[in-house]
Amino acid sequence: MSMPGPRLPLAGVLSLGRPSDIWFKPALSVVAAVAPPNLVLLALGRLDLAAYTMAGSLCALYAHNRPYAARARVLALVVLGMTGGLALALLASALTADPVLLVTVGALLAAAQKALCDATRLGPPANVVLTFVSSAALFTPQTLGRIPGHLGLALAAGSWAWLIGMAPGLLRPHGPERRATAHALRTTAAYVAAHATGTHGTPPYGPAEGRARAAAAAAVHAAWQTLLAARTPGPRPAERRKDTHRALERLLVRAETALAAPADTDPERLRTWARALHGTGPVPHPDDLPDDELLGIAAEPATGQPSLWHRLGPLAPIAARTALGCALAGYASLALGVGRPYWALVTAASLYQANVTLTWNRAVQRVVGNLAGVLAFAALVPLAHLHQAVLVLVCLALNFGAEALISRNYWLGSVCVTPMALLITEFAHYQDAGRLITERLVDTLVGAAVGFVAAVAVTNRRSGDRLERSLTAVSEARDRAARLLAQPQPAPAVPLESARRALAAALVDLRATADTASGEWRRRALPEERVVAAERSGHRTLAATVRHRGLSPGREATTRAEGVRR
Repeated sequence: MSMPGPRLPLAGVLSLGRPSDIWFKPALSVVAAVAPPNLVLLALGRLDLAAYTMAGSLCALYAHNRPYAARARVLALVVLGMTGGLALALLASALTADPVLLVTVGALLAAAQKALCDATRLGPPANVVLTFVSSAALFTPQTLGRIPGHLGLALAAGSWAWLIGMAPGLLRPHGPERRATAHALRTTAAYVAAHATGTHGTPPYGPAEGRARAAAAAAVHAAWQTLLAARTPGPRPAERRKDTHRALERLLVRAETALAAPADTDPERLRTWARALHGTGPVPHPDDLPDDELLGIAAEPATGQPSLWHRLGPLAPIAARTALGCALAGYASLALGVGRPYWALVTAASLYQANVTLTWNRAVQRVVGNLAGVLAFAALVPLAHLHQAVLVLVCLALNFGAEALISRNYWLGSVCVTPMALLITEFAHYQDAGRLITERLVDTLVGAAVGFVAAVAVTNRRSGDRLERSLTAVSEARDRAARLLAQPQPAPAVPLESARRALAAALVDLRATADTASGEWRRRALPEERVVAAERSGHRTLAATVRHRGLSPGREATTRAEGVRR
């Protein structure tokens, strides 16, 4: 039976959340990456080339949550991906001036960028910046002979952005791992607190506590993945690094124990450990956790990561939405006579999220943010026209503001992104502000409307299939862990840890898949009772694997009482 899907909300779409714990990192990084190339071009009187250096500089926005070993690889791939998209766009611009053909190329590039960013879980700002750069380049007059030089500028600026992204590792080499562990401890403490105020019994105890439990499990799983990603091949790490990671692993074991026995856990103790992980101080050491509790922790999950091609398969509907929506938005902009159809294309590309409901939220946020942004541009343009140096400085300030605000809500960051994008078009020469404002407003409304219609038109029927596969994966992982627990002799630590981690990953994936499917339109009826039953039995087995380590709830309760007395 086909379901129409949830209603499209308005309440809460524009509400502001808490800023990201590291909002200042991408904000400062993008300023540090953009400023030197732009100032050099300003001094040389070639600010018209800034569009190419900014393509590389904007790579500094990526991978701030990743450990430095993984960040080095990811940032290098982002620079190469950005340059590759730019190269294709410049080549198309040099070979044809047909706007319809250019919009078509831009839509296909946007779909490919969306699919690859989602499949690799690149993280914010994901495909939006890549699409903005490549789409703008499509409508920049180009010749074949100039392409190598322009790509060289992008690569040079991208190399500088890579250095900016890696520089904090010199002062705080374990910062990402510490932040991930601290987040896991905080979310686990929130679950323990929710459990204390809920009805005791079999999980889930209620909607609020169930959400807290799912969030804590996801945060703990993500923290383990972060620690695994921090490992580097080759010689064994230095003792200090080894000790730091071992201490973080201990804290994650404590978080897992709290998830297994929330009634016997002091949430304030978890919060205290989380606060201690900020800065560069020593990592807290839970003295009540013996060394043998970490046996098997280093084991990787038995189930390997699926190939990139396998991960791209389920994303076909999202890629189709992106290609169709971007193409139609660009064509509509051309039909209305707008001079920059790539603005409508980028607006459509920025909308597409995991399901239609989230896409609707992003459409509302994009429109509101852009409307406020053009008002900000109208206020700033007289100042920016005083001198090109002032123009560069205003753009740098807007770069900082966009990254500082966007984690609170997408529309708030768009208030800075919109005037910045408009001012960048004036690097080559000043333009009529009224026309820029009009075209931006038209392209925003056209891109949002056409893009959302495409999201509704292209139904993601695969969401139900993915949910079925997730249910099967949880069942298989739970059975494997249960078999190990049922062995007459104590289960070997490494295989049991591998089974435990595989079950935790399957449960996290099931909750994410169920949430995605519930926000889709025109879908099959979801097996909600089966999902709840699978989560309940899976979390019971997961708790049993944690208790198997030997740290009993009674021991934790004694430790908590001693902590309170102290």
